[in-house]
Amino acid sequence: MLNIIDGKRISQEILMEVKTKVEELKSEGKVPCLSVILVGNNPASKIYVNNKKKACEKVGMKSEEYLLDENVSQEELISLIEELNNREDVNGILVQLPLPKHLNEKVVLEAISYKKDVDCFNPYNVGKLMQGTGTLLPCTPAGIIELLDREKIEIEGKNCVVLGRSNIVGKPISIMMLNRNATVTICHSRTKNLEDICKKADILIVAVGKEKFVKDFMVKEGSTVIDVGINRNSEGKVCGDVDYENVSKKVSYITPVPGGVGPMTISMLIKNTLIASTQQKIYIY
Repeated sequence: MLNIIDGKRISQEILMEVKTKVEELKSEGKVPCLSVILVGNNPASKIYVNNKKKACEKVGMKSEEYLLDENVSQEELISLIEELNNREDVNGILVQLPLPKHLNEKVVLEAISYKKDVDCFNPYNVGKLMQGTGTLLPCTPAGIIELLDREKIEIEGKNCVVLGRSNIVGKPISIMMLNRNATVTICHSRTKNLEDICKKADILIVAVGKEKFVKDFMVKEGSTVIDVGINRNSEGKVCGDVDYENVSKKVSYITPVPGGVGPMTISMLIKNTLIASTQQKIYIY
């Protein structure tokens, strides 16, 4: 029997849980705050930033936006980040990616205090993730874990195959699944015998950025498939990295695109902001 994992529903559940916690804090005169920095006029980035603002409003958090000119200097951007790092009324800081080419993304992200790093890009938080002791976790991978847990899909002892090795999804979700006692195989563009490896996966997580890359003959009967990809087909419609129509006939659980992993990323960002605020024990209403 096919079970479609409803990321929209689960993400709303998480937001409502966060809202309850925020209301408790408000009764004490405290409220978490997320500051988002957007450089330039990337239309997709503007949409993402607006969605984050709406999510903050939904749970009762304070949100701030800093819209910077695309020609802003590295020094000016770092100066703003340092200012936010030092503000006691800011609990989470996010720099929307991608950045213009003249800015050093690595330097910018590492400038964010690890205490306010709600995207989990700071080396300190990445190190804690590796140790299995992190509390601020990368948003998309953390969302994947939530989907599996809330659908009561067993992770421990399962064969997990991850397609993709990016720092944002592939590497961190591999570590998080390993921390949950899965046996993890990471595949990438140089992997040989990819089809054979995928066929052995109890849980297949796909994040390669290629439309309908995973076909039905590549998956195991009755397995779980998590599609992280967001692509546009020739008709301009959003689709994933998995051939959903055919793969869904063979597996037990699958995430749709859109409506699967995507909504989870923002809800986990909001949850991270709540976690960061409680760890800092700093709230200014």
